[in-house]
Amino acid sequence: MTPEARIDHAVTAGSFSLDGQTFDVENNVWVIGDDTECVVIDAPHDVEAILEVVGDRQVVAVLCTHAHDDHVRVAPDLARAVEAPVLLHPADLPVWRLTHSDPPDGELTDGQQIPIADISLEVIHTPGHAPGAVCFYSPDLGVVFTGDTLFNGGPGATGRSFSDHDLIVHSITERLMGLPDDTQVKTGHGDDTSIGAERDNIR
Repeated sequence: MTPEARIDHAVTAGSFSLDGQTFDVENNVWVIGDDTECVVIDAPHDVEAILEVVGDRQVVAVLCTHAHDDHVRVAPDLARAVEAPVLLHPADLPVWRLTHSDPPDGELTDGQQIPIADISLEVIHTPGHAPGAVCFYSPDLGVVFTGDTLFNGGPGATGRSFSDHDLIVHSITERLMGLPDDTQVKTGHGDDTSIGAERDNIR
């Protein structure tokens, strides 16, 4: 039976700042749900652009793949606008505090199931790009939302504060490469890929 839940998408443009450097970036925003309710994955730069995708649906939660400012900058504003909690893995609180003084509303935990519409998203803790980086996996949709952990072309960036190259490779190998090859990978920046397409890019 085909799930009623669907994936909607927006791209927003802004900046990413860390370690005293700032870069122009475009971020993917993923909205998953049906005609009644949804969750938002990441809230980068533009509340209005996200609200356009949400429409008149109830937002159950704003889910953060990690706490770099280009993924959470407008998360508190969005949460107030839609009256939903912001959820973040607690290992990323030191990164969150670089952008926001007030804490997020709740925590994400490894293995947690987030029900939305007629599916569920599984939280997979994948540290490396950031200590509290997570991915969200839906076996019903055959999709994993990887934030900046896994891109079209390989692992996300490391080399800056709070990141670890060996750890991100371990996370991808141990936590993501066990998913079916045809699992779609929807990333924090850039184009989709698949688990199978990225197997040879993990080093």
